[in-house]
Amino acid sequence: QVQLVESGGGLVQAGGSLRLSCAASGRTFSSDAMGWFRQAPGKEREFVAAINWNDRTYYADSVKGRFTISRDNAKNTVYLQMNSLKPEDTAVYYCAADSLYGSVWQRPSLDLRRLDYWGQGTQVTVSS
Repeated sequence: QVQLVESGGGLVQAGGSLRLSCAASGRTFSSDAMGWFRQAPGKEREFVAAINWNDRTYYADSVKGRFTISRDNAKNTVYLQMNSLKPEDTAVYYCAADSLYGSVWQRPSLDLRRLDYWGQGTQVTVSS
């Protein structure tokens, strides 16, 4: 059974940092893209960042320069370092994995049901 398990969420003040982790089990994703989406209350789930198998990265404009995505294939894990956090970053953050390139993940037209693997989410709350 394939599982993606997120960790690292929590409550932080504006301007602070958090590091999210997503550990995969049940299969290896070294040849796939992995990444992050988020969903704030009352809003649709939106793309945050993705990283291809070759370490090419993609970011939403709202997080460029503040968030950094990375992966450790030996640990089958993807990370999201979040710096200079803002209250508008408050959301549940979901990890995902799929064979689709990260460049496709950032398209607004992408049907998220197309991505095969999802985690359960981790809450990030940024206080002002």
